[in-house]
Amino acid sequence: MGVSAPYRRTARIFSDNTYFDSGKWMYVLHQNYADSPENFVRAFLLIQKDVLELFDYIEPSDTNLAAHSHRIHELLLRTCVEIEANCSAILRENGYVSSGNWNLGDYKKIEQSHYLSQYEIKVPNWLGSLGVRAPFSSWASSGSLAWYTAYNQTKHDRHLNFAKANFENLIDAVTGLSALLASQFLDNDFSPAGMGLSINPGGLGDGFEPSIGGFFRLKFPDNIPDDEKYDFTHSDIDFKKDIFQSFNYT
Repeated sequence: MGVSAPYRRTARIFSDNTYFDSGKWMYVLHQNYADSPENFVRAFLLIQKDVLELFDYIEPSDTNLAAHSHRIHELLLRTCVEIEANCSAILRENGYVSSGNWNLGDYKKIEQSHYLSQYEIKVPNWLGSLGVRAPFSSWASSGSLAWYTAYNQTKHDRHLNFAKANFENLIDAVTGLSALLASQFLDNDFSPAGMGLSINPGGLGDGFEPSIGGFFRLKFPDNIPDDEKYDFTHSDIDFKKDIFQSFNYT
């Protein structure tokens, strides 16, 4: 038997190995599921807009991964700050408590609940073989994140570490933020136009799904133990009650 009630800010595969069938995904729209989800999505959409503008000057391709600039540095800092904001929200709203300021050691615990290491994100129109990114893959073995390390190094000493504010680290950070949002809200952007997922099982035939913002494409985790999969139905989602539980991080 799987998990009978959803965790806060935690989107997860169901016991029937789907994420979206039969309206079960609508728990992400519940007012008690997440605090101000639209603000987190909006911040990402602004970053994505600026990254797409950057593509007018730096072609998304293998050969440009080492390119670095002040503009890339600015976007890397903004993106990683937003990743920290999302991680903090997940931990806080699930009741996580730790002494001192939270850091990557705390954020890494989210792998236990969100399986971020399994997310793959495809950058459309990429030239070369490196357009599919797995920005959290090292968390599968409790490793560090090279792009997050670069963020910290360039933040504290930009002059000596400027070359690390490169296109590759930015792409990994932005796709990481896309995955982090999907791990909470699937592809729902909480727009005033109303609800409705754009998930299309057929899609482009590439095995990837649309993401929030409509540009990146991603694969959701499917290698999850049966007893950790969600196991409830649409009828169990009561919008008049707080139906959620908190994940116990260890």
